[in-house]
Amino acid sequence: MKLAETVTFGGSGLDRAAHLRGDAAALAELLAKPDTGVLPFWHGKPLIAGQGRDRPAWQAVDHPVFEQADEEPIFLGLDDGVARFCRDISCWEPDEALETLHQFLDPSEQHYPGMPEDERFSELRAIMTHLSPRDAELVTMAKAIGSWHEIHGFCARCGAKSEISMAGWQRECTVCRAHHFPRTDPVVIMLITHGNSVLMGRSPGWPEGMYSCLAGFVEPGETIEAAVRRETFEESGVRVGAVEYLSSQPWPFPASMMMGCRGHALSTEITIDPTEIEDAIWVTREEMMETFAGNNPKMKPARKGAIAHFLLLNWLRDTLD
Repeated sequence: MKLAETVTFGGSGLDRAAHLRGDAAALAELLAKPDTGVLPFWHGKPLIAGQGRDRPAWQAVDHPVFEQADEEPIFLGLDDGVARFCRDISCWEPDEALETLHQFLDPSEQHYPGMPEDERFSELRAIMTHLSPRDAELVTMAKAIGSWHEIHGFCARCGAKSEISMAGWQRECTVCRAHHFPRTDPVVIMLITHGNSVLMGRSPGWPEGMYSCLAGFVEPGETIEAAVRRETFEESGVRVGAVEYLSSQPWPFPASMMMGCRGHALSTEITIDPTEIEDAIWVTREEMMETFAGNNPKMKPARKGAIAHFLLLNWLRDTLD
């Protein structure tokens, strides 16, 4: 697919400078530079500046906000030669109400005392389409690696506490010395078509009217193509024949790699598994065009910025190849 890497979070050519992760002296030198930026994260929400033209709110290494951090900064790479790090400050307790924290889409924003009014911790889903490709890659990487650290504070082998190492790209057990590395979960997301129609589904708990392409995790020992066929059949009862890979998207909610594929349906009868999805329907191209135009009262378009929106839009434009 020629447009594959134009998907949100599709990559911007960032220099991740992985060779520096184990070089303590080089990292210390980078942290001492006045232009080095560190991005604070609070419960998975990046600090964002601007309104409508959002961007990461990079802070100086010694900014008071990092007094709330309990681990070292994580090295993200070199942004046109400028060092970028991120650091978690989830120990901080804001004054704002937190009722919507960790919901599917958290609309709340938190402001750290003393920071400019337009700098706030914001849910990435809400602002991801406002970011430049470079900012999106940096924030996505930071959120994904931060989410991994959040749930891997203890050794999976012996249960002892682990410590951050390799500039955040590894954790080391303090007792058995086992090394643990960040993980990414492979997920297939399928544009299943039959003639002029595409198969859409919705999961329980989604906002009213929200439908998307079917998706599911790839199981151990399974190919991408086999996962597409299995997940589609398990969720909807639809059999799939030929499968084509289209595009991928890192999806940091919390740490998935979405592998977008097109599958050609061999059957159209739908039998949903209610433990997997709440509903599945065939939608014609004309109906999907009305949905994207906001004229379908029964269905909302897939969320802009998600690979489902990208695949459906290119299907409508006939630009999948």
